[in-house]
This record gives sequence, C-alpha cells and structure tokens, in this order.
Amino acid sequence: MQTNMWISKSVIAVILGGGAGSRLYPLTRHRSKPAVPIAGKYRLVDIPISNCINSNINRIFVLTQFNSASLNKHIKNTYQFSNFSSGFVDILAAEQTPESSEWFQGTADAVRQSLRYLTSLEYDHVLILSGDQLYQMDFGNMFRTHAKEGADITIATIPVTEKESTEFGILKSNEENRIVSFIEKPGLDILPDWISDTKEDMQKIGRNYLASMGIYLFKKEVLIDLLENQKKDATDFGKEIIPFAIKDHDVCSYQYGGYWTDIGNISSFFEANLALTQELPPFNLFHNEQKVYTRPRMLPPAKISGSSLLNTIAGDGCIIHAERMENCVIGIRTRIGYGTKIFRCYIMGSDYYETIEEMGYDTEKGIPKLGVGDNCYINNAIIDKNVRIGNNVRINGGGHLQNNDHELYTIKDGIIVVKKGAILPDGFVIE
Repeated sequence: MQTNMWISKSVIAVILGGGAGSRLYPLTRHRSKPAVPIAGKYRLVDIPISNCINSNINRIFVLTQFNSASLNKHIKNTYQFSNFSSGFVDILAAEQTPESSEWFQGTADAVRQSLRYLTSLEYDHVLILSGDQLYQMDFGNMFRTHAKEGADITIATIPVTEKESTEFGILKSNEENRIVSFIEKPGLDILPDWISDTKEDMQKIGRNYLASMGIYLFKKEVLIDLLENQKKDATDFGKEIIPFAIKDHDVCSYQYGGYWTDIGNISSFFEANLALTQELPPFNLFHNEQKVYTRPRMLPPAKISGSSLLNTIAGDGCIIHAERMENCVIGIRTRIGYGTKIFRCYIMGSDYYETIEEMGYDTEKGIPKLGVGDNCYINNAIIDKNVRIGNNVRINGGGHLQNNDHELYTIKDGIIVVKKGAILPDGFVIE
C-alpha cells in the first residue's frame, strides 16, 4: 500500500447510512443498516470506516435517520482519535430545520442537507461511500487516479458478468477512461452495446461490463454546485446526479478488481458472512495492513469443549459444547449446549453474560438460558442477538420453506432469521 499521508488534509468521507433497510428486515427492526452485526464481532459501518482509516482518511461523517441509537453508541465507543489529531467519526442524523422540514429523501438529498456541517472544515474533495458493502479498498489509489486524470468526479467501478449486470447501474467509458454513458439495470437485449474494455484477467472470466460500486469521489466545488445549483431537486446520486454530471463534467472510472459485495438483502448478507468461513475467504479478515476496526470489548478468548468444528469462526467470549458445527459464524459471548448440531448458520451472539444465579432463575421459570440449548439441530439460519433457544429445538431452513413473518422469526429465500431477543421454548420446531 502506497503512503497516503497527504490525503488526510484533502479528503473528507461521507458514509451513507441508507434508508429504513426493509430488505434486511428483521435485522433492521431495531437498528439501522450500518449497525447490523457482521462476521461475529463487527458492524457493517466498520467496513467503510476501516477502509478510510487504512487510507489515512480520518475525517468521516456517517449520515443516518432510522433506528440510529445503537449506531450512535457503537461509533461513540469505538472511534476516538487522539487529542493531537484532527480525526473524527461523527454521526449526522436527519433533522428538521428552518430551511427544511423534510427528512432525507435519498442519497443526494442526505448529502445536500448535511453540507452545512462541512463548511467549517478545510478540504478539496469529498469521498461518498455506502454503509452496507463488504470490501477492502485503498482509497489512496483511487485518489491518485482522480488527481492524475484531473477528474471532476471519479466513480469506483467493478467488472461484472452479463448476468450480474442487470442488477447494477452500468457505465461505459472511452479510451481516455472517461465515463460517457450510464444506464440503470439494463435488460439483456441491449447489453451488447454496453461492453467495456475491462482488464484482460476480467475478460477471461466474462466480466465485460463496468458496474458502479456506489463509491464517488467529488471535487468539493463540483459537488456543491451540482447539489445546490444545477440539480437542486435531485434526490439520488446513482439515478440523477451521476447521469446528469456525465454530460458536462469530466467523470472518470476507477476500476477495482478485488472482492466487493453489496449487502442489500438477507440472502446476500447471509452468503457474505458464510463466505468468511472458507479456507481462503474472499474477504480477508487476517490482512496485516487492511485491518477491520471495531469496538474493543476486553472479552476472554472463546472456550470450546468436545466439539467437532469444520470451517467455523468463533468470536471472543464464546462457550461452546456443541457436538458438530460446519460453515458457521459464531458471534461474541455465544453459549451453545451439549449434543447440538449447527450447519450453515450465523449466530450473532449476546450483549452480556448471564450469571449462575440468573441461569438458575431461568430454570425455575421455565425460560431457556441465553444462547442455544442442548440437543438442538439448526441449519441455514441467522440467529440475531440475545436469543434464547431451549433444548431439542429444530430449525431447518431451505428452499422447501415459503417466505413468512412470524412473531419470533422471519423466513426469506429459505433462510430462517430468528428475531433479536426471541425465546424459543424446548422442542420448538421450524421446518
């Protein structure tokens, strides 16, 4: 990674918290999208923030308006820079003002309404990021390309296949790396007209189309002019600001060839987490330089006794007695009882431990202990935080299940999501 020391004074990052996160329901029932736990110990917002810090961009705003309490708490307890540093990570929540009585209407509108908080800072460029993507990128390389090309706007793009291209905004660039046209989710019938000159290794695997990653680097004056003058009614970057800017501005493509996935729904969230259990996962949590930062919790190491584990990662403070676990991500402070078998699951863990006295009280009242009980079978499921699963419970997700929303769980695309704080009594069955 090249040195990025000079970038800290030139770039401010703005991370978009997104809307209500309905496609990630029920994980977003009590929290905003950026606050959703990922990989057993992190939050989604840790990904873009970590990418910024690793690129020496340490002035960061996070924009949000839905269920922001847990996100505020996480950022307050995690990102505290030295008194001798100008760095910060601040939450900017949607608010009604004398100038505007509206909440954020979209990505562009959110940035527009937040510009007033940036006026007291010195910067030349604004990096706009999404709060619900999983990737590791050195923004310094993107910035150097932006400066070398003299671009007004640089868009991070990723080569995708014909099948994938119908789900993204697709860009077309010329020989000078300038973006000349844009289309949102094109149909297969017109795709041949949108083939780009991607790198040779990408072309070999059929990745011939450039998709926007929703990562934008703007010159400060260009962003302000677009939002406050030229397109002052536009609410969305991808659908309105970018297509308009391509006509009259120098818009450059920065082609990224690494792993990137958009955590847009339960299925993509689930698969992204399970991918971390592979022998060589596409997202490298063990990277020496591109570290992922999160809240330091001072928990003890995980304790595993009598269990057979295959492609499973476990967070700090777990106490596991399960008989067998395969392709699982186990979150912090998770307790799992004897004889339990778990396959293809993400168990988010707990916010606290129960004491011996509290466990005894649970038994007296017939309430399952915090965590997963004895002799359970759980397959193809997400278990949200602070769930109590009794003994002999059977949870078997898969394509045989129809989408459903129950008081205790939700089923989406065959994935069973047990809701935060749910209590499943002994013998409970979902299959």
